Amino acid sequence: MFWKFDLHTSSHLEALLNKEDVTLIELMNEEDVLQECKAQNRRLLSFVSQDHCMQDLVRMITTEPPAGVQETKRFKYPNIACELLTCDVGVINDKLGNDEPLLETLYAFLEQPSPLNPLLASFFSKTIGNLITRKTEQVISFLRRKEGFLLLVLKHIDTSAMMDVLLRLISCVEPPPLRLETLIWLNKEKLAQRLIELIHPERDEERQSNASQTLCDIIRLSRDQANQLAEISQPDPLLTVLESQECVEQLLQNMFSAKSTESCIINAIQVILTLLEIRRPVVDGVMDAQGFERSYTVNSSILLAIQPHLVHFHQLLLEPPKRNPMLTSLGVLEEPLGNTRLHVARLMASLLYTSSASHAVVAQELCRLNTMHLLLDLFFKYTWNNFLHLQVELCVAAILRPCAHEMRLQPGTGAQDKSNSPQGGSQEQASTDALSEPLAPPENSAHNLMVTHLFQHCHLVQRILEAWEENDKMQSEGGMRRGYMGHLTRIANTVVHNLEKGPVHTQISSLITELPEDYRGRWETFVDQTLSETNRKNTIDLIGTGNPRSSSEDDMESPFPKELTLQQAFSDYQIQQMTANFVDQFGFNDEEFTDHDDSIGATFDRIAEININIDAEQDNSNTAVFETCSKERIQPFDDDDDEEDIWEEKEMKFTHSNKC
Repeated sequence: MFWKFDLHTSSHLEALLNKEDVTLIELMNEEDVLQECKAQNRRLLSFVSQDHCMQDLVRMITTEPPAGVQETKRFKYPNIACELLTCDVGVINDKLGNDEPLLETLYAFLEQPSPLNPLLASFFSKTIGNLITRKTEQVISFLRRKEGFLLLVLKHIDTSAMMDVLLRLISCVEPPPLRLETLIWLNKEKLAQRLIELIHPERDEERQSNASQTLCDIIRLSRDQANQLAEISQPDPLLTVLESQECVEQLLQNMFSAKSTESCIINAIQVILTLLEIRRPVVDGVMDAQGFERSYTVNSSILLAIQPHLVHFHQLLLEPPKRNPMLTSLGVLEEPLGNTRLHVARLMASLLYTSSASHAVVAQELCRLNTMHLLLDLFFKYTWNNFLHLQVELCVAAILRPCAHEMRLQPGTGAQDKSNSPQGGSQEQASTDALSEPLAPPENSAHNLMVTHLFQHCHLVQRILEAWEENDKMQSEGGMRRGYMGHLTRIANTVVHNLEKGPVHTQISSLITELPEDYRGRWETFVDQTLSETNRKNTIDLIGTGNPRSSSEDDMESPFPKELTLQQAFSDYQIQQMTANFVDQFGFNDEEFTDHDDSIGATFDRIAEININIDAEQDNSNTAVFETCSKERIQPFDDDDDEEDIWEEKEMKFTHSNKC
């Protein structure tokens, strides 16, 4: 609005533009050069869009400034140049996007040796990203003619700005047919495979981290945009490759190579966790057209690739990379849990949530390795690591809760198969009905296998009881409450909830019955008394039984009687109602500002029409109460009285009038 109607003030730039020998640097020294450019100042745009000026601007954002300049001023002109080139003005976009020499100068930045200057790299990324969005066809055509473009970008992937260039190519190309062509081109250049090659122990940590983050972003963006490509009946080629068994196996082989490092393990697990995501958190704002949380299917080939390496993940829980003792607020931790074991625990929770009866091989391998038993050992060993406690709780919940999530996983399908199904509507309705009515899993399924393993081999009930009793004993002796008690309470509630209802409640009930008599009796007592009392204390009572009071002893009770308080509340309510009515009737329409004589008179006429009903008897009653309080409260400041008497507390009495 401000720029559209030319409401800005005149600029000193006009005087500079009148000079015959004005230079680009002189204009860039003006504070309002960017504002004038956005305001479509024709003379300024005509000057800036000249060939030599555009070359100077591009050269500024791609060339290292002299080192002798003060650091605060060194990148002044490159920063202004970048803002001018990306101010989204058609004249500049057209000049930069259609001029091959300018694009060559910009592209030459990628040909510089590593490492790139991070600030200049951000200028380059912002400029090329703006061109990809605004001059899509021209820029994509130019980049495709450059054979080594992708190799150069990956060469500088240790600079975070290069990640943004790749993501722009994947997410900002429109329309969908052109986007598909771009994705096919990137896939032919083996973008996914080359990024996976960068997650290798022999690469530096920064390069591994950026490659991992880029892969995660590509997976999420591709799944979010799958519906757009579905309109042209084509799957996302990059996502198809990333979800393939061969690609996941290559990632795992790099991860478990002979010289494996903690950085490589963590970055690889993050990619696998992203592949196993079947829904995005609501906080990310990823919603479908109906406003529900968006969900995805998980390709079964991912689980097939992971299954042979479960033994390696289990070994990481037993023998993680060595870490030095850690000083905590509770003392020195000789053997910290470490980021590696925490990420493996996250992976186990994700696997248990996505694996289904049709892929019992994953559950069977986890049972054979006794991985859940090991996770429970770590749960109780690291008393204060709530990050680990949460993941173990999620593992238990994934085993015990209704297996509605199993319907999300389809063998041999990718993220786009749902939209390509000829009976998509009916299948979606059937899935909704099935989710609302969870069915019991078939006998000897992966779900039943894990439930049995959890109770019989991991001794879940016994561990809950023993840990609870040890905590009570410690607290009775004056010790601290253990840090896992909150999560242990939630695990116990999960067991009780699924014992009462759910698709495996019959199996859980029989497993509880098979417990030793001593533990069975202690469990029943624990559920009926201890757990119930804990849940009662943890439940927030939203409806109070009385007026809330301050905990401060200095606060005085209100000197006003209860009846007056109620009257005041009702009076506030009446004022609110009157205010709403007043606002509705008193106001100006936009058109009325142009006609002063008629609109103002009509407005004040409407004020007289506002009906404010005040009961005379109620008004008199309120007045009497106010007068009484005032007479008893107000004290005259007589000169003869001692000044200190004014501030002495005196007993106040109020008269109550009872109304029949």
